[in-house]
Amino acid sequence: QVRLVEAGGGRVQSGGSLRLSCAASGSTLSIYTMAWYRQAPGKQRELVATITSGGSTNYADSVKGRFTISRDNAENTVYLQMNSLKPEDTAVYYCNGQIASGLGRPKNYWGLGTQVTVSS
Repeated sequence: QVRLVEAGGGRVQSGGSLRLSCAASGSTLSIYTMAWYRQAPGKQRELVATITSGGSTNYADSVKGRFTISRDNAENTVYLQMNSLKPEDTAVYYCNGQIASGLGRPKNYWGLGTQVTVSS
């Protein structure tokens, strides 16, 4: 069984910063691409950032230059540093991971999400 647990959400004023973390536990033999998604009220879930096992990153245009995704492979943890936060960044942020528990193909896992609220 694989679990992804997010932490670090909260309420911050516009222009502030937050750092999210996502720890993978359980049968995590191999962790491939990790990602952060977000879902605002009444909107579809959208991709925020991805990071491969080798450290290559990709970002949504709306967060480029403000957010930084990183990972600690030894700790099975991925981070999202969010700077210059805007009210439109308000959403539930979800961690996603492509994780193999054994010799089979990796499966797609989700965390339960952490709320980020940015006030103007």
